[in-house]
Amino acid sequence: MFARASSAFVLALPILAAANVLPRQSNQCNTGSLQCCSSVQSSSSSLVATLLGLLGIAAGSVTGQVGVTCSPITIIGVSGTSCSEQPVCCTNNSFNGVIALGCTPINLNL
Repeated sequence: MFARASSAFVLALPILAAANVLPRQSNQCNTGSLQCCSSVQSSSSSLVATLLGLLGIAAGSVTGQVGVTCSPITIIGVSGTSCSEQPVCCTNNSFNGVIALGCTPINLNL
C-alpha cells in the first residue's frame, strides 16, 4: 500500500513542477493602473495625435498603445464595477481620463 502511494507521489512530481512554471494571467497591473477605456489605439492614429497635441504632448515621444476616455477600475468583482469597453493596464494616466499612455489590453473574464 505504501509503495503505491509513494509511486503515485513520485510520478506526480514532474506534473506539479511543470504546472508551477506555466505562465499565469492576472487581473492585476504590475506596471501601472487598471483602466476601462472607450478605445485603445496606436500612438500614431490621427485621433490620438490630435488629443496629444491638445494636451501639449509631443506625439513622437509616445510609443505603444494609448487608451482614450479612460476611467479607473478599482475593485474587480464588486457589483457596479465592470468594464463593458476595453480593460487595459496603463503606465501613465495623469491626464484626467482623456488619455492613458503605455496601455496593454487585459482579459477580465478569467
